[in-house]
Amino acid sequence: MGEKVVAGQFDLSDRQRYRDKLRRCVTGLERLLAEQRFDRPQNLMGLEIELNLVGTDGMPRMLNGEVLERIASRDFQTELAMFNLEVNIAPHRLGGRVFDRLAEELRTSLAYADRKAGEVDAGIVMIGILPTLDRDDLVSSNLSDVDRYTLLNDQIVAARGEDFVLDIDGVERLTCTSKSIAPEAACTSVQLHLQVTPGRFADVWNAAQAVAGVQIAVGANSPFLFGRELWCESRPPLFQQSTDTRPPELQAQGVRPRTWFGERWISSAYDLFEENLRYFPALLPICDEEDPLEVLDQGGVPSLAELVLHNGTVYRWNRPVYGIADGVPHLRVENRVLPAGPTITDVIANAAFYYGLVRALAEEPRPVWTRLPFEAAAANFDAACRYGIDARMVWPRRSRHGGTVEVDAVTLVRDELLPLADAGLAGWGVEPADRDLYLGVIEERCRRRTNGASWQTATFHRALEAGLSREAALAATTRRYGELMHRGEPVHTWPVGLPEPVPLG
Repeated sequence: MGEKVVAGQFDLSDRQRYRDKLRRCVTGLERLLAEQRFDRPQNLMGLEIELNLVGTDGMPRMLNGEVLERIASRDFQTELAMFNLEVNIAPHRLGGRVFDRLAEELRTSLAYADRKAGEVDAGIVMIGILPTLDRDDLVSSNLSDVDRYTLLNDQIVAARGEDFVLDIDGVERLTCTSKSIAPEAACTSVQLHLQVTPGRFADVWNAAQAVAGVQIAVGANSPFLFGRELWCESRPPLFQQSTDTRPPELQAQGVRPRTWFGERWISSAYDLFEENLRYFPALLPICDEEDPLEVLDQGGVPSLAELVLHNGTVYRWNRPVYGIADGVPHLRVENRVLPAGPTITDVIANAAFYYGLVRALAEEPRPVWTRLPFEAAAANFDAACRYGIDARMVWPRRSRHGGTVEVDAVTLVRDELLPLADAGLAGWGVEPADRDLYLGVIEERCRRRTNGASWQTATFHRALEAGLSREAALAATTRRYGELMHRGEPVHTWPVGLPEPVPLG
């Protein structure tokens, strides 16, 4: 939610006015779609990565204000907590050697940011959840000093009306409570944007939903929280529980959570925006002066400010985005599934796999979502979060008899999805060198059954076996992770365990 908002109080009339305005925005969107006012295909993609600030001891550093002041670049912004930053890469056209160019831009940007963070004895680490975070780090006093975060926290807390309960049962079980949404800040993610025409939006979104579980299986990188080993990708349950406006009674009634996989395949982008209006009360009922329908009547392009703001407080794993560039409206699918890291090469490999796969699946004559129940896609996502590279997936059979079959995620990726991703990237015009390099990273992860989560847990257990305490083992694992991350070789090549101590004398 990047909009600039001002902290304040809302009364009953604010919420009613906002709801009415939101309805006018959705009507305005419907008209824009009917009048075919949206941008033509441009094959544009974008990338955002959330980052952690960490000291040389592997512990979080609450210094994003000071680090951003030193970085002094609009490409870097605050995130929810003081140990978070976000880097935004300008949109690129898919094709040619785009992924190599992206990798070089990211290396340059992150190396610069890391140098600037070093001026205040901190460093940049890309990881889904920082293993050394403690409950005392994730409190409201450590939220970034930005009005919109304070206001969002206040409104979610007020809507819930009681403490947030975190209860994640994985390899170990974590149960605790929080008085704020600060635990959400532990989740650092990669967001992949793809600009699409209205006619292609539903196919791309459906394809992205279908492969969300596979993305997590090969890319999981968040096995620890508050000293506990939980799921291979613990961000989704943590994000849902730390932003959950529903007290237990509403959960029991089946009220939908604001962090949401969804419940059906769609036929139009309109379906998602309309669902957001129908299912989710406003958290930030801030009204813009613009009347979107009057703007349309005058031949203009409305900003749909209320719709954009509301959409930013519904945390779908594949989110619809309305935007305007050079006076022309456009739609994007924002894929929010992946954790940050482990390396820039891994991030770009995950991106290449995603962009190739969604294109290929969106263009299939018998799309996967016509052969896979939505409930199976949601179950795949859950299984991948729990078991990572060892997850099993339900997927449509390739035989003419149809139906579905359960298969290892790595087998599904290597035998069926990597060739599709390669074909999809070829369709975008991506050169073979980029396709081979970055899809080869995904193939090697599958061959070795290794991703960021498996490396973290294996290294942590080696540290425990070497006699370190749990706290020391997590800190040592984090320091080693940071060292290997900055070297830049993809995670499937990382040696498990801590380096041998150098003998003295």
